[in-house]
Amino acid sequence: MTAPHGQFERAGQAGFAALRAVEDRVLWLSTAIIDHANRVRPNPSGLKVGGHQASSASMVTMMTSLWFRHLRPGDRVSVKPHASPVLHAINYLLGQLDESYLTTLRQFGGLQSYPSRTKDPDPVDYSTGSVGIGATAPLWGALAHRYVAGHFGEPAGGRQYSLLGDAELDEGAVWEAIGDPMVTDLGEVVWIVDLNRQSLDRVVPGIGTPRLQGMFEAAGWQVLTVKYGQLLEELFARPGGHLLRDRLDRMPNPEYQRLLRCTADELRTRLPGPGPDADSLRALLEGVGDDALRAAFRNLGGHDHAALDLAFAAIDDTRPTVIFAYTVKGYGLAIEGHPQNHSALLTEAQLGELAARTGADPAQPWLRFPGGSPEAALCESAAERVRRDPVRLTEPPSVPADLGRTPSGTATTQSALGRALLDVNRAAPQVGARIVTVSPDVSSSTNLAGWVNKAGVWSSAERTDWFADDSETILHWRERPAGQHIELGIAETNLVGALGELGATWSRTGQPLFPVGVLYDPFVARALEPWSFGIYAGGQSILVGTPSGVSLAPEGGAHQSVVTPSIGVEQPGCVSYEPAFAIDTEWVLLASLAQLGRPGGQSAYLRLSTRPVDQGLAAVPADPAARERRRRHVVAGAYQLRRHARPAVTICAMGALMPEALAASERLDAIGFGADVICVTSPDLLFRALQVRRGLAAAPDWILDTVFAAERAAPMVTVLDGHPHTLAFLAGINRVPAAHLGVTAFGQSGDLESTYRYHQIDTGAVIGAALDLVD
Repeated sequence: MTAPHGQFERAGQAGFAALRAVEDRVLWLSTAIIDHANRVRPNPSGLKVGGHQASSASMVTMMTSLWFRHLRPGDRVSVKPHASPVLHAINYLLGQLDESYLTTLRQFGGLQSYPSRTKDPDPVDYSTGSVGIGATAPLWGALAHRYVAGHFGEPAGGRQYSLLGDAELDEGAVWEAIGDPMVTDLGEVVWIVDLNRQSLDRVVPGIGTPRLQGMFEAAGWQVLTVKYGQLLEELFARPGGHLLRDRLDRMPNPEYQRLLRCTADELRTRLPGPGPDADSLRALLEGVGDDALRAAFRNLGGHDHAALDLAFAAIDDTRPTVIFAYTVKGYGLAIEGHPQNHSALLTEAQLGELAARTGADPAQPWLRFPGGSPEAALCESAAERVRRDPVRLTEPPSVPADLGRTPSGTATTQSALGRALLDVNRAAPQVGARIVTVSPDVSSSTNLAGWVNKAGVWSSAERTDWFADDSETILHWRERPAGQHIELGIAETNLVGALGELGATWSRTGQPLFPVGVLYDPFVARALEPWSFGIYAGGQSILVGTPSGVSLAPEGGAHQSVVTPSIGVEQPGCVSYEPAFAIDTEWVLLASLAQLGRPGGQSAYLRLSTRPVDQGLAAVPADPAARERRRRHVVAGAYQLRRHARPAVTICAMGALMPEALAASERLDAIGFGADVICVTSPDLLFRALQVRRGLAAAPDWILDTVFAAERAAPMVTVLDGHPHTLAFLAGINRVPAAHLGVTAFGQSGDLESTYRYHQIDTGAVIGAALDLVD
């Protein structure tokens, strides 16, 4: 049993009376929301609904303090995933959530399991749920807001808060973000760590808080610790109180958690411990009543409004701040402190006890405070204080579909990206002004040097370019607030985290950006989870993976990418392209830019190559109408590059392997087997079109009838520099026999010809597969 909050009151805390009553109501509502989802709402399937009453309870005091005392309209908060019921309870009391939703936690169309910007019906600043990613999002949100404010005159934003569990500090993504040099100057960032010292399965025996504090300090953060509340501080101030502080500071986490479960008599026996100071500690405790003793023992700083106020007042806005707030998991509930309370639910009797203690009515669980009461007045004033003006959306500029240039000579799709960015900046400066590129220290090796030289590097303050007068310097690193390239350290999760927030400015501030992030394609899988989560949260961006496949032959198997083409097909909220030629790269880039920064927009993934290819093979039509037809096909997913009068076989190739496909078609024709050659630019869009044809989706499907016409159906060979199953579905369009070539094994360093032959994706392999089908 937990002591009533009334026993926490002291003369110096009289001003907190209404706040504590609101805190009690938030605790009740968040607990009841989860209880209703699991015990009251019908559940015909019998599947566990879930929810986290204990994890929510540990956050109630801190979130009540934030929303009802400290937040301002410009502030944004990322809420610990398992505390989503607390957020909904607060929004309800602030009048920002209708009562009807309180019974819909984890119900289809209702409140989401974890906070969601795009799916929850009430205000949510950051989507969370993927451990560590929600914690870091406000870092990149702060960076994105600074960028928008500097480029488009938006007012400066407020603080960016992260409320995270201590277990989230185990995530590598957290430390990658903390260590990035870009983060050091973000003084608007405040992290509050819910230090309840429990994970899902256990009490963590040694969290090592001093070590964590040191790591933050080493990264340039301000570190604040809210460990004890006023009741404990009063005990520490008594004669011999320093011994109690020392005992609690040295106490192992599991021992402290066990003492939370003790009666007052047990606590008097066990708290002094076996050490030489035991008798002095017993004497100290003799002067404390039973209820006061139990209340004081659990009076940690994260549950004390006065202590939290002091911490918020001490925040240094010139650098990031982390507040370690000691808490009790399940605070105020019958299950508090138990090592297996992570997913535990209060019994009906325990819920009744909670209602009685917090002044709630189980028969009318969703009651607000009566009008005219101090609590109602506090809710009204907080609602007014945090109220935000509606975001006014700025229409993104129109992106040209074609820049009118026809590349010639030999080029790579990777180099075409940098050229296209410069060309669009010249042809449509209003579009170029909203492009922002992001890279994890690979700008030069991914051919962005020209763009970086032209657009400059973004920095919150202008910095001296000490190599500006060096004639041998090719990449000019001019850092200034007007720059349009953001360079991060070598951490892909940081890159895509920044992309997600830069891609969400259209909905956060009303100012659309066109973010383009570039990284090595082998590391797309490493970056996939946070990028996917950014898309889920409403971020719209372009991710460019380059170089790709085994076509970077000398780099060897360690740098090859096999599964990324199919990742592009499978990623929701994203269209993927793998162009074969420079002109295709330009067209798909422009089409992808046109989808950014708007309601209903989508992200894009471009997989590019460093293989030099003769651009004459693209055979771009000279006639304007025919050129536009080609462009439409490229953007829709595929086009016919070679057309035979009577095809015996169809070769479908993608990306860097178009030269092999074309060479194979010529040799097959020479021996009497005509071949159509189809250049696939987006298996993603082709698969969507096939789903439409089967009645499983709603989207245009004309590309299938145009490029894969039934009357021209023939046995099919597919080939790509990636896993062969990526294109295997194409045979199902017209149900033809097929062979699928691609990469299914780790490669090794070598020349391109040897590498292709090793993986059986060379010209001879294409010819052999075709002959097996038709001869």
